[in-house]
Amino acid sequence: MSNPNEPIEIKIAYIGGGSRYWAQMVMTDLALTPSLTGEIALYDIDHRAALNNVERAQEIYGHPDARTTFAVNAYLTPEEVLEGADFVILSILPGPMQMFANDLDIPKKYGVLQTVGDTTGPGGISRALRSIPIYLAYAHQIMALCPDAWVINYTNPMTLCTAALYAAEPEIKAFGCCHEVFGTQQMLAGLVKMYLKVPRPARQEIKTDVAGVNHFTFASRASWQGHNLYPILHEHMNQDEFWQDRTAWSEQAKATGQWFSSQKLIAFDYLRNFDVLGAAGDRHLAEFVPWYLTSEANLHRWGVILTPSSYRLGTWQPPQNAPAAAEAAEASTGQKKGLRFSGEEGIPQMLALLGVEPLDTNVNLPNWGQMPDLPLGAIVETNAQFRQDSLTPVIPTPLPQGALNLVRHIVDVQELTLEAAVLKDRDMAFQAMLLDPLCGIPTDRARAMFDELLKANQALLPEWDI
Repeated sequence: MSNPNEPIEIKIAYIGGGSRYWAQMVMTDLALTPSLTGEIALYDIDHRAALNNVERAQEIYGHPDARTTFAVNAYLTPEEVLEGADFVILSILPGPMQMFANDLDIPKKYGVLQTVGDTTGPGGISRALRSIPIYLAYAHQIMALCPDAWVINYTNPMTLCTAALYAAEPEIKAFGCCHEVFGTQQMLAGLVKMYLKVPRPARQEIKTDVAGVNHFTFASRASWQGHNLYPILHEHMNQDEFWQDRTAWSEQAKATGQWFSSQKLIAFDYLRNFDVLGAAGDRHLAEFVPWYLTSEANLHRWGVILTPSSYRLGTWQPPQNAPAAAEAAEASTGQKKGLRFSGEEGIPQMLALLGVEPLDTNVNLPNWGQMPDLPLGAIVETNAQFRQDSLTPVIPTPLPQGALNLVRHIVDVQELTLEAAVLKDRDMAFQAMLLDPLCGIPTDRARAMFDELLKANQALLPEWDI
């Protein structure tokens, strides 16, 4: 019998191990988790980037705050990292960053604006077409080399990448992780403090029923210690000037490069019109319907800005004479900064699946009946119970009919996109793009836009008729 005081030894295969954010976040969170030890095996098509993370790991695990150790190694093939893995993390960039820029710039040329362009809209579909073949191949390798491993996907488009894993290997144990709901819980925690006159609770104390698909999720119920928060939400949005134009804020945010900030008006606009609060960030919620991205000026009215392709490419510069952005980094003290938990839940999920500590949280899984009004097998986002070697979705409070119809349409577009990618069917892929709510342009222009996007992805779609 193993000693319960000894850390559990595991192997984590990290595909996309050159990631500067996610990989380093995972290594840091693991360093602060004394109940785990073992190996993190990194693979990246950019081997130098993976080697850079090996060097970074030496700093992390040599830090005085580290409470455990992991051997971190970079390998030249995915087979080497997957062999015998207990967990597989998928965190890849599907193609060079220029392709991400194309996903934004080509639709914009045809009059289609996108705030993010990595999940839905023409850009999201373009990204999906080049991501899905990669995920189909990884699914086969995972089931050949570590069939019992739990697979955690961080890559967008979250829904379609996770769907591709199950399309290739129905028995795979995979789920998609997204932190968008956490921001909604943080916002609700602030309202609890404001309206209930109590100390601000931790976001984990805010209980939400999550229902929808990734980045188009809704809180069909929200509570804190038994208090229904929906009356507070209605009171909050009925304040004088709540719905005032946020253009001035947006222009300031655009000038200073605050791409990931918003005023959360769009989340409340869903509540006002569909009786359910949007539970993702406004930048994502804006892209699944045709109402907010009619023009950049209209988007600014809602307190949201477009993320430019120049930011993705690392070439963005603030306009001349623009107000300086606030300093993000702490002032240097000449001392090593402490290690801090990221707030992400990948490691708590591992601990729960290993039987150390149970966890209930939102996750992307096939619809096994948790959303009975949507197609079975479609990847949906709801809460789920993480327990020892098991993951059980939770049936949420049903969405109001109008919101459900919005989600159902997106599910249909996503399923058509998946089928087109698997079959390499150009006409079917175009139909998916034409059905997307953002594609409100004439069909001949939509066809030209689609053809241009497909050609821009040609290097990753060698078997397509382009």
